[in-house]
Formats: sequence, C-alpha cells, structure tokens
Amino acid sequence: MVRPLGLPFDPIERAGETWEKHFGPSSAMRAATSVFRVQQILLARFDEVLRPLELTFARYEVLVLLTFSRLGELPLKVIGSRLMVHPTSVTNAIDRLVAAGYVDRRPNPADGRGVLAAITERGRAVVEEGTAALTAIGFGLADLDEPDHEALFDTLRRVRLGAGDVAPGDDDTGS
Repeated sequence: MVRPLGLPFDPIERAGETWEKHFGPSSAMRAATSVFRVQQILLARFDEVLRPLELTFARYEVLVLLTFSRLGELPLKVIGSRLMVHPTSVTNAIDRLVAAGYVDRRPNPADGRGVLAAITERGRAVVEEGTAALTAIGFGLADLDEPDHEALFDTLRRVRLGAGDVAPGDDDTGS
C-alpha cells in the first residue's frame, strides 16, 4: 500500500507556489507532478489487491491482453507494442507468468524466430479473480464518480494523442 504522507499541507501545491515565485505559472508543473503521484497511488492499490493472486498489475495487463485476443495468444512483439512496454519487460512478465502456470510459451509458426504467449485455463481463472478485485476498488479511482472518470480519461487522452499514441480520429479497436 502507498504510504500516506499525512502532511498538514499539499506538497504539490506548496511546490507550485514556490515555482511561481521563481519561474512563473505553475499549473502544468502541478498537473504533471500530480499525475506522477497518482500513478504511485494507483499502482500501490493495484498491487495490494493483486498480490494474493501472485500478480503485479503489469502481469495482469498481459493476461487481460491475451484474454482479449481472438485466439488467446499473441506474439511477444505484439504484447510489447500494445502495452507500450520494452521487449525486456515483456519477456520478464512472460517468464513469470509461465512459471505461475498462467501462460504457455511456444515458437511462432508464422515467424521462425518469434515467440507466442498463450493464456492457460489457470490464467483465465486468475484474470477473473484479478478483475473482480480491481473492479471492487473502482480501479483505485473510487474517490471519483463516473463523470470524473470520463473527464479524466478525455483530458489524459489529449496528452496521449499529442504524443502520437493514436492518430487523431483513429478507432484502435483491432486485436
């Protein structure tokens, strides 16, 4: 669990006040710093509910991606691309998921050097348990209501679009 700071003041707001004295407007700095802090909080909340399943959120994401795929398997290269992570991180996650019995790994028949990861029945069961646990805590955002969730997604999506995650207007629903 993330350690509550328990401070009598908001350190990000305080930093913003100091920033303004030295550099000028602080709204972008405060927003960016808040995103990083919220990421820490969310990951700690996710890890807390997934730990009993011997999962991290990163491994849970791999399992969900495999669950959503048409055949329950994907090349490691595709997993890395879809989850926006480095190939080494994918390999590490797959190694641990294989060891837990949640995923099988085999050569990709369409690519002699490639590797496929396939979710097992045990993996599908743990996705169900993990999803129930994460849903029960509102994916760590239970402090916000549904309109806040939508507004937050829309706001952060604009940043992602600006970074080129998805071409504007694209509907990235393919699997």
